[in-house]
Amino acid sequence: MQLKVETTYRQILGMALPISMAMLVPQINFITNTIFLSGLGEQELASAGITGVYYLIFAVIGNGLNNGLQALISRRAGQGLPKEIGQLFTHGIRIAIVFAFTGIFISYTVAPLILSHVIHNAAIADQVIGFIHIRVWGLPLLYLYVLSNSLLVGTNQTRLIIWGTLSETIANIFFDYSFIYGHFGFEPMGFNGAAYASILAESFGLLMIYLVIHVKKLHLAFSFVEGLKFKMETVKIILTRSSPLIAQYVISIVSWEYFYILLEHHGERALAISNTMRNIFGMFGIFAWAFASTANSMVSNIIGQGREDEVIFLIKRITKLSFSFALGVFIILNCIPETFLTLYGQQPEFVQEAIPVMRIVSFALLLMSVGTVWLNSVAGTGNTVVNLTIEGVTISLYCLYVYFVVEYWNLSIQWGWISEWVYWISMFSMAYYYIQSGKWRKSSAM
Repeated sequence: MQLKVETTYRQILGMALPISMAMLVPQINFITNTIFLSGLGEQELASAGITGVYYLIFAVIGNGLNNGLQALISRRAGQGLPKEIGQLFTHGIRIAIVFAFTGIFISYTVAPLILSHVIHNAAIADQVIGFIHIRVWGLPLLYLYVLSNSLLVGTNQTRLIIWGTLSETIANIFFDYSFIYGHFGFEPMGFNGAAYASILAESFGLLMIYLVIHVKKLHLAFSFVEGLKFKMETVKIILTRSSPLIAQYVISIVSWEYFYILLEHHGERALAISNTMRNIFGMFGIFAWAFASTANSMVSNIIGQGREDEVIFLIKRITKLSFSFALGVFIILNCIPETFLTLYGQQPEFVQEAIPVMRIVSFALLLMSVGTVWLNSVAGTGNTVVNLTIEGVTISLYCLYVYFVVEYWNLSIQWGWISEWVYWISMFSMAYYYIQSGKWRKSSAM
């Protein structure tokens, strides 16, 4: 098993493309849910936007833990320490379970009070809260699933993650179709059917990925049994590395939820259009996120090998590939925007209003393809506190822009979505400066 990576384009693509496929599947699930729910009406499409972003708040906690753990595992892989990889993974599972049930508790206690207060439409508020009470039970499954990905990506086994995501996608489409409208003998559940379908799909994905780990005997290669012995020092290492990333991602998604809540004040149409944009952004942003995850893992691995002088060269190579993929997406989206928008089954007026917003979002994808690679490279160097600082400054600018443009000046949603430009330009500028300054060299040991 080859645990050490090289800085070639082939190695970068060999890691990034399987990650892209793995990330594509959850986005297909999101889009599948939205397409099925859009057939129920514009209110359901609007509610799906809020519930989707709410679930993402807790999902990114898992991603923060995943990325922090991935960087640690990649560093141990670069150092050639397989037993420590197993120890990190088993302790990560313990932390993930605690986080998951904390999220469920919050969703039943604090969240309903906040959502019922900030959502003006009482019907949407009730629909959103009811959906969330079902959907959050998928958090333990989701967290365990993303941790398995951190193990596979961190140890250069990215091709294996496709099996779990493929299983999840097939299950999600089947259960969405069965539960929402009532097919194959199931009673129609309407809006809440998507929540039950997603939970079952996550269970299928988790079962498959752990089966792959067992078949490939990775539990033996990384000494999972030895790692079961609890060590507080390992927990502290994981939390120290992951906590700033978790805080960073939560702040980011909370600000997006804030954006959606302000859009709800503009009516169901604005919220529904923005929900389709979130799906499109998520669907076509997978390449940028995949290259960002690759940057996190490869930068950490290279530093673990003692090859710090190659870090900036590696980041620039990853950036070129990320931007190239994003440019292809940008061209496609701007040439045939109607093709994607008509999938949601809305009226022609909806499509015409959404096209200008899609053009803005497509340009944001270009900015993201660069910014997210450099920010995740900062995480790969080990100084995740810098990631949190960059995110804090960026989100402050983002929220100020959103408040004045969407709420105070009451401008159109096109101007609201330009907030993504503000976000990614700000993020890239600070991450680029930090990497180029070389300050990361002083804090890259872990």
